[in-house]
Amino acid sequence: MDAHIKIEFEFLSKEQKEIVIALLTEMNYEGFEEEGDLLKAYISSGNYNENELTHFTNEQKLNFSITKVESKNWNTEWESNFHPVIINNPIHDNPWLAIRAGFHKPIKNVEHEIIITPKMSFGTGHHVTTSMMIRMMSEFDFNGKKVLDFGTGTGILAILSEKLGASKIIAIDNDDHSIQNARENIQANDCSRIRLLKSSAAKGTHQFDIILANIIKGVILNNLDSFAKHLLPGGVLVLSGLLKDDEKELLESSKNYGLHLRKKTEEDNWICLQIK
Repeated sequence: MDAHIKIEFEFLSKEQKEIVIALLTEMNYEGFEEEGDLLKAYISSGNYNENELTHFTNEQKLNFSITKVESKNWNTEWESNFHPVIINNPIHDNPWLAIRAGFHKPIKNVEHEIIITPKMSFGTGHHVTTSMMIRMMSEFDFNGKKVLDFGTGTGILAILSEKLGASKIIAIDNDDHSIQNARENIQANDCSRIRLLKSSAAKGTHQFDIILANIIKGVILNNLDSFAKHLLPGGVLVLSGLLKDDEKELLESSKNYGLHLRKKTEEDNWICLQIK
C-alpha cells in the first residue's frame, strides 16, 4: 500500500467537521478520525495535491498540520466502525428502513432492509444528507416508476428505489471504486432492475419520473439543464449534498430550466430539496 499523508485540523465545531469531511471526500481523502475539536484526514501520497489543499484551507480559513504516516487498511477500519442505521418514516415515525452490513444480524420489525458493504463510497445512511434523501423518498409512490440515481456512491438510493417498486433504475457514478462498491451492494440485495453506468453526466434519451442526486452543489448546477431535459412532466427531482448557503443560488438557477421548489428539509446545516 502507498504511504499516506495525515492532515490535522484543530478547533473545529461538529458542523465544521461535517462540512470539511464532505468536501475532502470529493478530493479523494480516504479516512477520517475525530477527537473532540480535532479532525484528522488521510490521503494516499499518490493522490495528495499540496496546491489543492492550500487553496481549500485558505478558502475555508482552516489551520492545519501535515505529517507522513504508515498506510492503513481503510476498508478494515471502516468495517470496524460501521453500525446499523434505522431510519423512521417521517409521517408515522415507525422504523421504516434498516441499513446494515452483511456481518450484522438481520434487523426485525422494519418495512425495508438494505445490506451495504461498508467501503469508502459515500452513502451509508449515516450522514444526514443520505438520511434526508431517504426520508424524502418515503413520501413518494415508486411503483412502476423510472428512476435516475445520479452520483450513486454505494448504490443505496437505487437499491431502495427497487425495493419501493420502481420498474427501471439507472444508477450513475464517475468513480471506479463507487461503481465496484455499488455493483457488490446491488448483488447483495438481489436487485435486478438497476442498470449501473460509469458517467459524469446524464446522457441519452431516457426520461425519468424521479431523479435523485445526493452530490455537491457544483455538480448539481452543471447538470440542472440535463436533469430538466430528462425529467418527465410531473416528475420530481430530489437534491441533497447541499449546505444551507447553497439554497439561494441553486433555486435561482433551477428557475432557468422551469424547475421550482416544492419542499425543503433541513438538518445540521444541510438541506434536501424536492423540486418539480
